[in-house]
Amino acid sequence: MNGRQVIQPELTWTGTSFEPARQIVIDPDGTIAAVEAVSAQATAWPGRAVLPGMVNAHSHAFQRGLRGRGEVFPTGAGSFWSWRDSMYELVAAMDGAMLYELSRRAFTEMLGAGITTVGEFHYLHHESSGGGYALDEVVLRAAADSGIRIVLLNAYYRAGGFDSPLQGAQQRFRTASCDEYWAQMDRLGGLLDRSTQTLGVAAHSIRAVCLDDLAALHGEARQRELVFHMHVEEQPAEIEACVAAYGDRPMAVLNQRLDIDDRFCAVHCTHTAPEDMAGFLAAGGSVCICPLTEANLGDGIPDGRKIGGGSAWGVSLGTDSNLRISFVEEMRLLEYAQRLGRESRGVFVDAAGRCATALWQAATVNGARALGVNAGALQPGAAADLIVLDLAAPSLAGWTPETLLESFVFGSGAEAIAEVWVGGRKRS
Repeated sequence: MNGRQVIQPELTWTGTSFEPARQIVIDPDGTIAAVEAVSAQATAWPGRAVLPGMVNAHSHAFQRGLRGRGEVFPTGAGSFWSWRDSMYELVAAMDGAMLYELSRRAFTEMLGAGITTVGEFHYLHHESSGGGYALDEVVLRAAADSGIRIVLLNAYYRAGGFDSPLQGAQQRFRTASCDEYWAQMDRLGGLLDRSTQTLGVAAHSIRAVCLDDLAALHGEARQRELVFHMHVEEQPAEIEACVAAYGDRPMAVLNQRLDIDDRFCAVHCTHTAPEDMAGFLAAGGSVCICPLTEANLGDGIPDGRKIGGGSAWGVSLGTDSNLRISFVEEMRLLEYAQRLGRESRGVFVDAAGRCATALWQAATVNGARALGVNAGALQPGAAADLIVLDLAAPSLAGWTPETLLESFVFGSGAEAIAEVWVGGRKRS
C-alpha cells in the first residue's frame, strides 16, 4: 500500500461510539488516509481500542519545576501568593539547560497521559534580563526530542501591570514592541519542524499588554491567519484593576476593541460576566479551562452553562501550570466542579446526554480547533495521533463497547494506555 501502515484494533472510536471491525490506514506523511470497515476476522490488535490523541490547549512547560513548591503557606496568604513567589524564584534561576529539561519532562509526561498535541503558551523568552529570545527555540527543541506535536503560542508581554513596568525576573518575559515580536515570530518560523510544529500568537493578559499593542497584535494575527490566545479574567483583582484603568471589565474591553473570531481562545474566564461571555461566543470565540490549576490556585469555578457546556465549539482544556498532568482528571474535575458548585448533574453533556462524549470532545476536537491543527479525530486528512487502550487493564474491568469511554474518562487514566502515537509513530 505504498508504504502505508494499517492498524486493525478490536475497537475504534468513531466520534460517537466504539465500533468493531475498523481499520485505520496511515499515510507515510503521518496523516490518516482512511478509517474503513473490515471483516471481523481482520482484527490484528485484539484487546486494544484506539482513540484520537488528546489536545492540551494551554500549558506553561517551565512551571513543571514548581511541582510541590506552592503547597506550603507559612504566611497564611493563600495558595496564589505562595505559588507566585515560588514561580519568580524559579524564573530567576532559569537557564537554557534547565528550561530544556523541564519542558522535555513535561512534554514526555503529557505523552504518557495520552496528550499528543500541546499549545505551549510561552512567555519565558530570555536567558537573562538582557534579552535575546534564546529560550524560545529551547522549547521547540524539547518538544521535538520528546515527540509531541506543539503549537508554540509565543506570548507578547510588555508590562508588569496596568500602571507598572516589568520588574525583577519579569524582565525575562519582555517584548519591547510589536515589530520586535513579529521579527522573532518570522525567525522562529524558519526553525520549525513543519510535520509537528506550528506557531500561534498570544497576548499574555490585558494587564501585560496595552490596548494599542493588543489591537495591533491581534490585527496582524488575523492577517496571518494565526490562532490568538490570551489569559482573560482568571482572578477578581485583575478585573478590578481593568475597570479602574479602562472603565470596564477585561472581556467587555476585548469585545469592544477587537474583531473577535473563531481563532480567538480566551483562557480561564473564571469570573466573566454572562453578557460579556455571550458576546464573545457569538463572535466565534472559544474558552480554554484548566480545572486542576484553577482549583490549586483557588481561582474559582467558571459557570459551565454560560460557556456552552459540551457544545460543538465551546470549551477546550489545558494543563496550565502542569502541577499534575492528567487529562482524564482535568475532564473529571471540569464536570464534577459544576455538579458541586451549581447543584446540577451533567453540565457538560452531548445531545444524547452523555457526559463522557462531551468531555472527550473538549479534550480532543475542541482543543484542536482552538490550536488550529487538524487533529483530535480519527478521520481522513487528520494527523495520525492515537491513544491505544489496553482493554485488559484492571481499571477498565467490566467495560462494554457502550461504556468503554465512560470507564476510561471517569474510572481510569494513564494506567490503561498501552501506546501513544504522534504522526503515525509510536512515541510512548
